[in-house]
Amino acid sequence: MRLYNQIFEAIKESETVIIHRHKNPDPDALGSQGGLAEILKASFPTKKVLKAGGPVGDLNYLTEMDDVPDEAYQEALVIVTDTANTPRISDERYSQGKILIKMDHHPNDDDYGDITVVNTKASSSSEIIADFCFHYKNELIMTTKAAELLYAGIVGDTGRFLYPATTSKTMRIVADLMEFPFKPDEINRKMTAMSRKVAQLSGYVLQNIDIHASGVGKVILTKAIMEQFGVKDAETSAIVSLPSTLEEVVLWGIFVEQPDGRFRCRLRSKGPIINEVAKKHDGGGHPLASGANAKDLLEVNQIIQQLIQVAEQS
Repeated sequence: MRLYNQIFEAIKESETVIIHRHKNPDPDALGSQGGLAEILKASFPTKKVLKAGGPVGDLNYLTEMDDVPDEAYQEALVIVTDTANTPRISDERYSQGKILIKMDHHPNDDDYGDITVVNTKASSSSEIIADFCFHYKNELIMTTKAAELLYAGIVGDTGRFLYPATTSKTMRIVADLMEFPFKPDEINRKMTAMSRKVAQLSGYVLQNIDIHASGVGKVILTKAIMEQFGVKDAETSAIVSLPSTLEEVVLWGIFVEQPDGRFRCRLRSKGPIINEVAKKHDGGGHPLASGANAKDLLEVNQIIQQLIQVAEQS
């Protein structure tokens, strides 16, 4: 726990702590960022604790960002949660503080920061933050709001405890978080609820997924299709896990066309390792859950062919 001690000492010595996370945040990004902020505010009421980053979309029921002025970064401790590499950090001012700390659960391909805590065995960054807080239970204060946020982050990144990253330690931490008087059922409902238009898009995905003989599934959501259903890119996260319900699908990609013609690529797998494919296309992530970017349909098809090779070699 030497690195935990270094982080704890850096926090105690800093008057201002600014917490960042990745762009296009998911529940774990906001849960780890917001949960840590709530813990530090309660534990060190005289410190200035701020959350930095861009819009949070329809996840604003979890937490929202602070208005962080440039001068706040002078002598500040900056902590980045749930972000594997620097290009994905939301708000480029993260490098302007005095000390930079990385707390993450993705493979450490970009070893940034003065202090780096990366635990790839953790289900989520929210699990790491909760573990950090409970490690210093006599000095750090877990609040009800922090517990709620961290619970949401763990639920989000474990797919409601369905993914292989869910461990006995994950469940013990969740049990400890649920000792606080928030309402897990309400969080679960909010995280699984979808609008009618997203439900209709879900039907389209299941009806139109292209499945190769190797078990690789492909769904391309063009701008025209997105407009047809009235859905924005941020809303498509709700349909990413749908192909997993099909028995013949082993791994899959969902490719969402952006306004500039590029494609955001969400890659998932039931077993074969896919993050090496993502790294070749301006992305990365977990072995079974990664993201990438494609400049056009030609690159999308290159990604699919590489996924087929992975499936056939597994």
